[in-house]
Amino acid sequence: MIEIDNVTKVYKMGDTELAALGGVTLTIADGEMVAVMGASGSGKSTLMNVLGCLDVPTSGRYILDGEDVGKLPDNRLANIRNTKIGFVFQTYNLLPRLTALGNVELALMYGDSRNRRQRAVDALERVGLGDRVKHRPTELSGGQQQRVGIARALVKNPGILLADEPTGNLDSRSGDEVMRILHELHAEGITVIIVTHETDIAEHANRTITMRDGLVVGDESHAVPSTSNGL
Repeated sequence: MIEIDNVTKVYKMGDTELAALGGVTLTIADGEMVAVMGASGSGKSTLMNVLGCLDVPTSGRYILDGEDVGKLPDNRLANIRNTKIGFVFQTYNLLPRLTALGNVELALMYGDSRNRRQRAVDALERVGLGDRVKHRPTELSGGQQQRVGIARALVKNPGILLADEPTGNLDSRSGDEVMRILHELHAEGITVIIVTHETDIAEHANRTITMRDGLVVGDESHAVPSTSNGL
């Protein structure tokens, strides 16, 4: 369970203060599939950073699974990121010198080393890349690289998956494949949060949170179109 209570985030630049979040309150239940929408500068990326424990609120509370994570030291936040949260990035963030397998395995470097290689192979097979484990990023299409990114996020078995513009660099066919995988993960019980500015991507979620000027200005639940389920 994610609970955000009147969270603000203020950045100081010299004598100037910039309020990226202006008092956000929301709850995301376990197993939801949520889209966070907004234009550039709306605060959606800052909210994702807070949800992912990459940044902490200036004020307010962030309760994750009953724990106020906004007050935890850096080492505890790192542990939460390593065990509870998986990240998928628009630009994939793969290391070019490593194979697909190496990139996924790297996510397990600071965790339990048992069966590390097999877990990485299993994660790649889960996203349909069992035959690409020895390929480097330059030998993969954009869609395949993003699937490696998803496998890297999944290999730690997180309860939450944060996807920042996961289809932003993909053509429509590759984007559909990525969204199909995210739907499958949601069906397995993973909480999926997608940050996007694209309406057609947000429509894949069961709930859309709209942000503007650091505030939540819309929060709507809706049925997912049958075409989304059949990707």
